Amino acid sequence: MNELVFFINNVVISGLTIGSIYALGAVGITLIFSILRFAHFAHADLMTLGAFFAFFLTSLFPAAGPAIGLPTAFVMLPLAMALTALSAVYIDKAFYKPLRSHGVKPIVIVMASLGVTLMLQGLIRMFMGTSARSMYIDDRKGIHRIELPFELANRPVVLTDPQILLILLLIVIVIALHLFLTRTRLGKAMRAMSDNPDLARVSGINTDTVVKVTWIIAGSLAAIAGTLLSLDVSLKPDLSFHLLLPIFAAAIVGGVGHPYGALAGGFVIGFAETLSVFNWAVILRPWRDYLWFDLPANMAFVSSEYKITVPFFILLAILVWRPTGLFKGKVL
Repeated sequence: MNELVFFINNVVISGLTIGSIYALGAVGITLIFSILRFAHFAHADLMTLGAFFAFFLTSLFPAAGPAIGLPTAFVMLPLAMALTALSAVYIDKAFYKPLRSHGVKPIVIVMASLGVTLMLQGLIRMFMGTSARSMYIDDRKGIHRIELPFELANRPVVLTDPQILLILLLIVIVIALHLFLTRTRLGKAMRAMSDNPDLARVSGINTDTVVKVTWIIAGSLAAIAGTLLSLDVSLKPDLSFHLLLPIFAAAIVGGVGHPYGALAGGFVIGFAETLSVFNWAVILRPWRDYLWFDLPANMAFVSSEYKITVPFFILLAILVWRPTGLFKGKVL
């Protein structure tokens, strides 16, 4: 049973956590692509920016969280979401909208997004420095140990406050996003513009409003993902470097332009990472006397240092095998 607990802690919980982060980032990317028709390479930097907004607000009001029993950064999350969404809207207004108005090809806007990436990274390092930081100032990360009802399980399942909040928040976001896209007039307008922008425009849909709402949703989700990831690990200026490829891989695996596919793709990539670096010798240890080979101390498929390559291989496989993704999205 200790092997089962080890598997739950290192694969199930870790996969749910990182999969949720990738899913939130991938939803933003796929919404932007479906509405604006370009791959936004600066999206991972929006996630980093949202986390630093939360950190800045936490440093201003460090006692806000302990007063109600929650991490201060989580309490500040709505303000961080608003600031990140506002930043996303103005980034579009300053850099992407002028290019769209001149009718440039999408590849030009993609190149502009790379410039925005470098700009955001430079600004973050200029104002916040280059060292890693803890999101906890006047409070501590809550750690919960859950004892399994097995006699041989002398190890508990470990969950942290950010992991619990992330999973609960993701459930709420999925339900809210589904209701928004299927039940509201603005959500239906977004779906119409995603299917046919020209037809949506001549039908009287305010495309400028749809674009702004898209950036608001994408920026808000980016702030949630960046903040909760930084709460669980640490806040680093190079956070975007480790997130960019996985969230794009998640969006493509699920199907570009398909929000629900992005959610599924996030968990596919998240669990693929945790499964690839899991020490399978732990699971096989009780049956080592029946194996036809000597059981090594470590049977991870990929070293944890190279797990960033896992999304890359999955991305290539999907592009070759099924370019439209699992949910038949748009072809890049």
